[in-house]
Amino acid sequence: MPHDDLTLAFDTSAAHCAAALVSGGQVLAHRSEEMARGQAERLFPLLEELLAEAGAGWKDLGRIGVGIGPGNFTGTRISVSAARGLALSLEIPALGVSTFEALAHGLPRPLIASVDARAGRLYLQRFADGADEPPMLASSDSLPSDWFAPGVRVVGHAAPELAALLGGQPVPAAVPLARAIAAIAASRTADRAARPAPLYLRPADAAPPRDSAPVILP
Repeated sequence: MPHDDLTLAFDTSAAHCAAALVSGGQVLAHRSEEMARGQAERLFPLLEELLAEAGAGWKDLGRIGVGIGPGNFTGTRISVSAARGLALSLEIPALGVSTFEALAHGLPRPLIASVDARAGRLYLQRFADGADEPPMLASSDSLPSDWFAPGVRVVGHAAPELAALLGGQPVPAAVPLARAIAAIAASRTADRAARPAPLYLRPADAAPPRDSAPVILP
């Protein structure tokens, strides 16, 4: 199996542990398990199961793709730390892919991608035909006025409600999250020196997590 073509991608930014293994545009293995906690303990066994299913080993990997959020702070740090560690030990690049990019993968523009930010708020990013706009944290009563447009597509969390508010239409994601992260990472120019970092759009909650999360070094 060609070393450079094999991409392992994973995401723990929400209540799941998801991973995919792709090569040359073909999905070799894919798994997504719903879980509110325990991603740190489950992630590496899950990755080893996917590699075994495809008849591959760690040394066969050419690059790592990792979901960088936005989402759960502890979950995002778990996967980003794992990606950095694998990239360092295997001497391969790790590429970060946002949840917005994964949701929008394979869908026509213009498009608004939505991620749950809790407390009635949303993480949002609009993908336009020309240039993609920066992601933002917003509530339903603080949306940009130029987003209200007939037929605008909305994908992700609360897509039907948000689309109805904007006068648009909800659409499902074209590709499961981990598979989209893998496809995007596989298509990008890799830089071995670059390291993925969590995408934070708001400060962390005041209450510390029950289990301490890995520390992300600069």
